[in-house]
Amino acid sequence: MRESGRGLRLTIYVGEDDVWHHQPLYHEVVRRAREAGLAGASVLRGIEGYGANSLIHTSRLLSLSEDLPVAVVIVDRPERVRAFLPELDELIGEGLVTLDEVEMIQYMNRREP
Repeated sequence: MRESGRGLRLTIYVGEDDVWHHQPLYHEVVRRAREAGLAGASVLRGIEGYGANSLIHTSRLLSLSEDLPVAVVIVDRPERVRAFLPELDELIGEGLVTLDEVEMIQYMNRREP
């Protein structure tokens, strides 16, 4: 069975080395998203990128950079995502957050008769 509807995609771009109370920042975002009852969160690790400081971070073998880009992606109903935004005000010191309207198609567990 599948269900569809309007959703909001929240993407949080931070560095892999960003921390919150000695834990990876992305982990704290995922923990709080789960605690808030959001539908799900995924952490995607980039292999190369740069941010506001224009320094390129890469996973190439000869590079000394370790602070690779990380994106935390959350998709849920718009009102639920917007209610979660104040959590980020506390957590994000430096980074970028984007919101995109999406059409969601959710597949439900099908039970065989």
